[in-house]
Amino acid sequence: MVTTMLEEERKYEVATEFDLPDLTGALPSGGQVVAKEPKVLTATYFDTEDLRLARAGVSLRFRKGDDEPWTVKLPADVPGTRHEISRPGRKAKTPPEEMAALVTPYSRGEGLNPAVVVRSARRAYLLKAQDGTILAELDDDTVEVLDGEKVRSTFREVEVERADCDPALLDEIEALLVKAGATAGTFTPKHARAMGAAATAAPDLVPPGTLSDAPTAGDVVTAAIRDGIGRILAHDPLVRLEQPLPDGDTAVHQMRVGCRRLRSDLRTFGALVKPSWSRALRDELGWIAGVLGAARDAEVLRERLRKTAALDPLAPLSAKSVDRLDARLAKRQRRALDALGEALRTDRYRKLVDLLVEAAREPKLSPAADAPATEVLPRLVAAPWEALVNGAKGTAGAADLQPGDPDERWHGVRINGKRARYAVEAVAPVLGGQAVALGKALSKVQNLLGEHQDAAMAADTWLDLAGEKPDDHGMAVTAGRLAERERAIIHAVRGDFPAAWAVAAHPKKTAWLR
Repeated sequence: MVTTMLEEERKYEVATEFDLPDLTGALPSGGQVVAKEPKVLTATYFDTEDLRLARAGVSLRFRKGDDEPWTVKLPADVPGTRHEISRPGRKAKTPPEEMAALVTPYSRGEGLNPAVVVRSARRAYLLKAQDGTILAELDDDTVEVLDGEKVRSTFREVEVERADCDPALLDEIEALLVKAGATAGTFTPKHARAMGAAATAAPDLVPPGTLSDAPTAGDVVTAAIRDGIGRILAHDPLVRLEQPLPDGDTAVHQMRVGCRRLRSDLRTFGALVKPSWSRALRDELGWIAGVLGAARDAEVLRERLRKTAALDPLAPLSAKSVDRLDARLAKRQRRALDALGEALRTDRYRKLVDLLVEAAREPKLSPAADAPATEVLPRLVAAPWEALVNGAKGTAGAADLQPGDPDERWHGVRINGKRARYAVEAVAPVLGGQAVALGKALSKVQNLLGEHQDAAMAADTWLDLAGEKPDDHGMAVTAGRLAERERAIIHAVRGDFPAAWAVAAHPKKTAWLR
């Protein structure tokens, strides 16, 4: 059994003689600070020989005395938060396989062995509201770094973890702590501090960084490549956990978007990267994107089934038939997720992770990438834009798309639209102005085309599922009514499309491409 949570906390360095201030003044009227029983926690942190986890802000530990002693902590999108995943188990020389798998994007398959042992004498305090609600917890730790039975060094730190309170309360607590002598701001986690300077060196995965005021075309492409790679690897552990994201999205969706966007950028900016390098990367990304696609399609269909069934409360569908359709979709999703999990455990995928980390560190750029971004990028983005407008390789152009065209033609425009949107969004931070405006307009166009494709796929799926059970007449009727509702959505999208397209194709928004 694995427990996952999003942890939000603030940490402070304090001197060994630090006196914890009275925090009741920060609490709502009637609030109180309640001391917990002091305890000693001994934690063994595991890492690679070159401390890849610590350098990436990731930890994997076994902490004696916890109900779920194995814990992985991963960076989250919101500053100050981390994903915390825990499970029961006994101490071992190496971590449990499922916990080691969660840090694959950071360890890249290298062996995980004990790197440091820390013993913390913890004094914890619950910050409660008048009605007993726990608003936050403050932990005051005196930490000993152990070398066998010997204490190698000692330091002290304070952390405040948010529970059921507004973030403003954490600000008030912080003000009191800082006034008493605590140091806020940048903070080194206790295990990294215990490991020494090597644990605070730069991570292997290079982030996008900030572009200069006059970047080269290569600078922009490098930032786009790093952004895509970061999105893929950040969501890898969450895909393995099969947990929804805090904003309601899914990790499968975001990891798939990362793969698609990166493949698209490598294609659009092909003149700026070395062809053989780009081709190998795109091929492997295509493989894992395909596996992710099956899982994503299943989750989209399951979510859509309930929404479509509930569209018309005055004409309710058979709940039992909807449940039977969902059960069949659930089996399809389970098979897809199992196949995805298996793919992520292969040597092929681990090699892809290595390839991605190396690509982020040093993209293989061509000499053309040295030219100023403003001179080179518009004409490169013009190619996917023209493919969207006029069609390419047998696909229809958005300018010629007709309401009566078959679904396949609309889907072809969607594919070209996605590539054009990705290209525009990659250069918009540098080119600004109308490039930003075109990106926003294309996003709205893409939302319509995405809804069209989802409805078309769903309509076919409902009928296919019913066809698998020809004797279930109730399911057949329900599937038919669901399909009719999806076709009505398609009709509405086709009616809305011309206006959205006119906004995106306005000459003012596209002049920079010429």
